Amino acid sequence: MIDETTWGELREIAGRYPEKRSGLLPMLHLVQSAEGRITPEGIEACAEILEISAAEVSGVATFYTMYKRRPVGQYHVGVCTNTLCAIMGGDEIFATLKDHLGLGNDETTDDGLVSLEHIECNAACDYAPVLTVNWEFMDNQTPDSAKRLVDDLRSGVDVHSTRGPKICTWREAERVLAGFNDGLADEGPSAGPASLVGLRIAREHGWTAPGYEPKAFPGGALPETKQEAVELADTARAESETQLEESGADFSNVTPENGSADD
Repeated sequence: MIDETTWGELREIAGRYPEKRSGLLPMLHLVQSAEGRITPEGIEACAEILEISAAEVSGVATFYTMYKRRPVGQYHVGVCTNTLCAIMGGDEIFATLKDHLGLGNDETTDDGLVSLEHIECNAACDYAPVLTVNWEFMDNQTPDSAKRLVDDLRSGVDVHSTRGPKICTWREAERVLAGFNDGLADEGPSAGPASLVGLRIAREHGWTAPGYEPKAFPGGALPETKQEAVELADTARAESETQLEESGADFSNVTPENGSADD
């Protein structure tokens, strides 16, 4: 049953966009936060607010694997079994957890605490093999560390993501994906050393892309905090916008449909 608070927040999400149907993806995450899964009532609510058919909403909800049609655990554990993670041990980890938890793929423990899913590439190959818990990364895992992880989750031990915040519940994570801030965005580093090794080597050798003028903090140091990285990105974006304005290019007719502009 979708309560009035959730109805209001669904409308709030739809109102964030010039075309309100663009809010469907975060709205579905909010349904999962409130209902624990994508329910028929949630589909109907999204359809009514967006003035589209329930079939259109259902088509989206069944296309993306992050939307679940049946309840998942309080902690949803995903094991990457794509190529690199698989050969680094992901397949073994998944097999170990299935046996340890007594689960198959997309199943949940009897206590409702942990569900298990094999997932495709998480774009964290530099930390393979990786798991996710409610979409937060757990890097460089082994069968033994994965078993300890799920045991800690089931016993109520605080668990922290390798490169992120303390692990929250499934419903809390879904609310964040719906666009509601939980105040934990600044916990954990913005990128780990393995992700930055290529940039470090390039800086050491003075390598740059053709026509690219590298941006850096004084002394050529890499940003060490998320705030420094944000400041660097903001500066680079502002400089790019200034260069575009000075070039005289006319982007006034750019639309999502044509994706182009007059020279």
